[in-house]
Amino acid sequence: MASQQPSLAILVREPDGFTVWPGPPYPPGSSPPQRLPKTACSATSFSSDGSRLLATVASASATVYDCSSLSVIRSFDLPGLTSAALSPTGSYLQTFQKSSSPQVKNVTVWHVDTATALYQHYQKNLSKANWPMVQFSADESVACRMATNEMQFFDTNDFTKGIVYKVRLPGIAALQLASAPGSHVAGFVPEAKGVPASVQIFSCDKDAQNQVVARRSFFRCSTVQFHWNKGSTGLLIVSQADVDKTNQSYYGETKLHYLTTDRAFEGIVPLKKEGPVHDVQWSSSGSEFAVVYGFMPAKATIFNKKCNPLHELGEGPYNTIRWNPKGRFIVIAGFGNLPGDMVCHSAKICSRQ
Repeated sequence: MASQQPSLAILVREPDGFTVWPGPPYPPGSSPPQRLPKTACSATSFSSDGSRLLATVASASATVYDCSSLSVIRSFDLPGLTSAALSPTGSYLQTFQKSSSPQVKNVTVWHVDTATALYQHYQKNLSKANWPMVQFSADESVACRMATNEMQFFDTNDFTKGIVYKVRLPGIAALQLASAPGSHVAGFVPEAKGVPASVQIFSCDKDAQNQVVARRSFFRCSTVQFHWNKGSTGLLIVSQADVDKTNQSYYGETKLHYLTTDRAFEGIVPLKKEGPVHDVQWSSSGSEFAVVYGFMPAKATIFNKKCNPLHELGEGPYNTIRWNPKGRFIVIAGFGNLPGDMVCHSAKICSRQ
């Protein structure tokens, strides 16, 4: 017998707060009933597994809800709260508060069920690129953070131990932990004094620390975006330079690189059109990825994990690509200053070639 699917719930954000609706159908001529009374908030987010919901009020509080009952699990009073994030299964809450001095530790990892502060440190600045500062694997068995010239790892069974081991990487500016499983971690070192930028992959196994599993070096790169696949065997890297020396783009230059942990592939993804990389997404299986790239009209292509093109999805005013959670469908769309067109494809048909 097939397992019963959870009922659909719709989170609705409005200027004066948020509420939750049950899924359709609704009685004719009536508004959807509210499963949760409208509640003031400045931001909301779900844990990755969908089990818990976080609602924050800027400079004031963070509240964690159980998604099945919408009951409050725990509420935290947090003066000066700037940002908050749940771990993948919602066991931990990470918060950033304004701090007047380095002596006041302003980044905290909380155990949600007990409201216990497990780990704290001081961080001067908060940026989108380095938040959340402590990264977790999908099962929360691995946790790490970036520090000056190194990656630091925690014992997730006992955060009170603090940092239990480190991976040395001088000049590190960005870090991304593989999620499912948390077997590898990637670090980015920008170019400096004629030395090219590099991305290096390390094993998260304590016994194999500081051993480079795979490496990719490149010039004309100031920032990167990391995209690990499910299985943690392949890493897509979008490298970006602030200035396009070919003068073809006002927004700089982007390239798409691919690295595998078994060193079977290390190089540029073979894109068939010049121009920026607008978006890239792995399927839920981790065996193929889709890219939107090139000057408008942009091109969309699906590749397998060996970096071979599987299917061309055509051209159009697109800058976004998404797989559905089961990997059965793929949508390409244009948002922002583009017309807003959306095209849906069957991923099963696309993967037959």
